[in-house]
Order: sequence, then C-alpha cells, then structure tokens
Amino acid sequence: MTAHWSDAQIDAATARGEAMLATEPRARAARYDAAADRIVIDLVNGTSFAFPPRLAQGLRDASAADLAEVEVAGAGFGLHWERLDTDFSVRGLLEGRFGTRAWMDQLNLAVAAE
Repeated sequence: MTAHWSDAQIDAATARGEAMLATEPRARAARYDAAADRIVIDLVNGTSFAFPPRLAQGLRDASAADLAEVEVAGAGFGLHWERLDTDFSVRGLLEGRFGTRAWMDQLNLAVAAE
C-alpha cells in the first residue's frame, strides 16, 4: 500500500521539521576526552555538555578506543557508537537520561549509596 500525502500534510511536516531544527538541542560535534574521562558534546548553540561514560548504559565498561568512536547522528539529534551498538538522544542526555528506566533506577541507587 502506498501512502499518499497532501500538499498540506507535506507543508505541515516540513514546518515541524524546521521548528525542531531551530529549537531542539543538537550536537555539532562529540568526542571522548580521555584525560577527563568525559564524553563532550558541543551543541549548535555554542554551549557544551560533558558526562562520565560510566553513567551511560552501554558505555560504562567500554574501552577508551571504543568511546572515542562516537559519531553525531540524525542531524545532530543523537550520538552513536557503532562498535558498541549504542545510541543516545542529545535531548535525553541533557535531561539526565543515561539509559533505560531499569538502568536509571540502578544508577540512582548507586549514587544514593555514595
């Protein structure tokens, strides 16, 4: 079955996409800073955000070489590690979401115990 889109639907989708590009947090670049043991995300608005990989599901036990393979994905909306088969949304990371609900529950318990 082939979907048929009206001009109005296409225009509305285009407008939503343009609004997302203008308002949603997006990465311009990302890297692993081995000296600081941080994933650093440079955002398109000129700010940066960094977090220790031990907080993130799929990154905690990764080697420095694997962490360094971070790629900006999806027009800057995500980060991807091919070898680790791990992805995060930039918005989620900025909101402190470093994994699934179960992962975050374990992480919160570990932080509370420190």
